[in-house]
Amino acid sequence: MENFGIGSWLERRRPKSGSKTALINGDRELSYEQLADRSVRLANALRDGGVSRGDRVAYLGDNHPSFLETLFACGQLGAIFVPLNTRLAPPEIQFQLQDCGTETLIHAGSLDLLAAAGASGTGVNRRISVDDSTDGAVTSGSAGGQSTTAAEDFDAVLASGGDQYVDEAVDLADGAMILYTSGTTGNPKGALLTHGNIVWNCMNVIVDFDFVSTDVALMISPMFHVASLDMGVLPTLLKGGTVVLEPRFDPARTLELIEKHRATTISGVPTTYQMLCEHPAWDTTELSSLNKLTCGGSAVPLRVLEAYEQRGLRFSNGYGMTETAPGATTLPAARSREKAGSSGLPHFFTDVRIADFDGTVAPAGSVGEIQIKGPNVIHEYWNRPAASAESYDAGGWFKSGDMGYKDKDGFVFVSDRLKDMIISGGENIYPAEVEQAITELDAVGSVAVIGVADEKWGEVPRAVVLLREGAQLTEAELRTHLEGRLARYKIPKSVVFVDEMPRTASGKIRKNDLRKLSAGQG
Repeated sequence: MENFGIGSWLERRRPKSGSKTALINGDRELSYEQLADRSVRLANALRDGGVSRGDRVAYLGDNHPSFLETLFACGQLGAIFVPLNTRLAPPEIQFQLQDCGTETLIHAGSLDLLAAAGASGTGVNRRISVDDSTDGAVTSGSAGGQSTTAAEDFDAVLASGGDQYVDEAVDLADGAMILYTSGTTGNPKGALLTHGNIVWNCMNVIVDFDFVSTDVALMISPMFHVASLDMGVLPTLLKGGTVVLEPRFDPARTLELIEKHRATTISGVPTTYQMLCEHPAWDTTELSSLNKLTCGGSAVPLRVLEAYEQRGLRFSNGYGMTETAPGATTLPAARSREKAGSSGLPHFFTDVRIADFDGTVAPAGSVGEIQIKGPNVIHEYWNRPAASAESYDAGGWFKSGDMGYKDKDGFVFVSDRLKDMIISGGENIYPAEVEQAITELDAVGSVAVIGVADEKWGEVPRAVVLLREGAQLTEAELRTHLEGRLARYKIPKSVVFVDEMPRTASGKIRKNDLRKLSAGQG
């Protein structure tokens, strides 16, 4: 076999696990052999349509088997897969399609109008629509209806392809995926992940989380985010386990599926886990099958940790980004209490250091930039040579733009994004530290701390708070709670209570949206 990338995985897995269930999506199940057959046919059909090595193929849709069929088909051809965020507006989709130069867009039928609008004015000359209306799972219903521009039927296209495996020569250094990063300013950049980046990330996951062939991974986060795809789905399939695909997160259904499928693995953000443990069915749901709970985005509040510990469950918190495919560190579940607030140790095949901006390694306990090096780290952004060059130092360390420190045992603590750091009267304030202290209050559902302009200090911290249902809290009570816990200059000078927190599809709070809102409020 000439293909050493992810496109060969299903063909290599076929003789080992052919009849075993690879994917479950609602009432539908696909064995490894069926998934391999469909991916081969799609690869041939795409090649017949002109897709060849290095070409980009975009996908717009929620979690669905066709997402993975497209990914593996691209991998067979040596083409580059480009997953698109379903929450983007048409102009944002247009930019990404135009930027990566794709001519083929595969999309969910329920997003037909969005796909047609997003493809308009770009180089896309072929749209293929997936029927995602009868899968028996929760669907998003976003941008439903029919567009006026024709799209080919996915199953018909797939059926037109031949059944001979396409063994294109693919090396680990070849590009596999372009994932667009969501910056707070300017247009997003396309991170080019190679097959090697993905393989080595999967190896880190398998080693550090003990993935096995009997795992059942319930994917409740969207695969167009690299954390769900590369930290859950692909390691599970590499080991020959089973992946349960859900289009979107619903706490009641998630609890139901954990029990129904005896899921061993789930991943999410703190809000995901909070919503699960606060659901009425939490206490009566059988959860004993779970043995891997991974969490990213921010530290897990103590009350949530305790709710899971009462059910015999512990988290593996972690830190990473699209550019590291995405894992950089992980906190072993056994040390979640001892090292509470930490993002853990570097993954097995990855190195992490804390350095000043001149490259000097910072001593333990000193805050500096988190820098990462390893075979899972990308080498470039798509068509962004200047941004690529600026992202690495002379020694090849990737400059994350995140601030943090290591303790004496080498555990990494993320202070905050460099761009989120608040400088008030010459003092650096890291919002994550303030947010962690505020979440100790039981009334707080979620919180984001941002900087707002101040005539005297330049900027000062403001807390934006979403209360738990039925809870009450005043600004004075919040500030009293922080007195003595934090330096006075770190305590928010104002508190805004909101009915809803703006979030990304992966559950992270959109701080830039809050900054814009605050700018309007003064």
